[in-house]
Amino acid sequence: MSSTETPVHVLILAGGAGTRFWPASRAARPKQLLPLLGGEPLITATARRVLPLCARGGSDGWERIWIATGQHLVAPTRAALPGVSERRLLVEPAPRNTAPCIGWAAATIARDDPDAIVVVLPSDHHIADVPRFLEVLQAAVASAQGGAITTIGIRPTHPETGFGYIEAEEAAGAGSAAPRNVLRFVEKPSRERAAEFVASGRFLWNAGMFIFRAGDMRAAIRAHLPALAEGLDEIDGAAALGAADEAEAVLRVFPRLPAVSIDHGVMEHVAGLAVVPGDFGWSDLGSWQSAWELADKDERGNCAPEGTVLVDAQGNYLVDLRARAGGAPEERRVVALVGVEGLVVVETDDALLIVPRERAQDVKHVVDALKARGQGRLT
Repeated sequence: MSSTETPVHVLILAGGAGTRFWPASRAARPKQLLPLLGGEPLITATARRVLPLCARGGSDGWERIWIATGQHLVAPTRAALPGVSERRLLVEPAPRNTAPCIGWAAATIARDDPDAIVVVLPSDHHIADVPRFLEVLQAAVASAQGGAITTIGIRPTHPETGFGYIEAEEAAGAGSAAPRNVLRFVEKPSRERAAEFVASGRFLWNAGMFIFRAGDMRAAIRAHLPALAEGLDEIDGAAALGAADEAEAVLRVFPRLPAVSIDHGVMEHVAGLAVVPGDFGWSDLGSWQSAWELADKDERGNCAPEGTVLVDAQGNYLVDLRARAGGAPEERRVVALVGVEGLVVVETDDALLIVPRERAQDVKHVVDALKARGQGRLT
């Protein structure tokens, strides 16, 4: 599908603590490893949808998919992505935020493909219109080929206070995927400021997607994060000696790299940063509320397993993740909701969550409470 001969590699960021979708998500099973919308895990869907961008010369594209994750997530990540080779897994020995792992990936990919374009994507987002998404990525790849570190901005649909914003040089016209100059990044705003941003037409949601030539990112890190550049150079030098030397250097150097996000460390300081506006049914799936919004529902807005009894109930979201939940009908426990509205009910073999949908963001406090009580095994 790629309109260029320049190789495109995709780096999928796959860490995460697993707090917002408790009790389904846990530290060892964060959101991207869950099939929250049915079917395959979110990380599998993320990789599969960008294969056409990576395919080149008759290949299926899997050899240009890279995954950055933690040591404790290697086994389940490999199970979710059998098409990704082991050498494409960048295993971080310690969490250091996004700038170190993106810089490490850029250096590693450049050793394989010096002219590579790197597309950085979160592992746990939902995209409704994949063809349109690929069109926007193609426009961003073309922008990056021209030398501009580029990001994707989502056209806002409402005054959201949970996202950061990107102010573009001019208003994004409907349907236009032309790159625009970035004026500034804005932290999560108040509701009043968010409403002003949306009304202005100049602001886009920051979805954490970045596209660049590997060499351009390395130069930007060298200019704005010299301590990080020094550490990455040390890893790069060891890699030239062999795989064993590289592995030793990663274990020794990576944990002492500065812990900083790519947004704060690089993107907010780069001159000539570009943004491509996108409108392709994007969701960051930030909570059980988001999952309910995207789920198939009955005429009263309920999403529930087959066999659930619903009496005068509406807008509820039920998830049964018990080991026996998929057994024969006569073995299943009947769940009944009577006269309730807007609840999220999630059951696993060792936990039960009941929360109003409007407070779904507060689920993370359950994880904090369990840890405080010494029940970290449940998190």
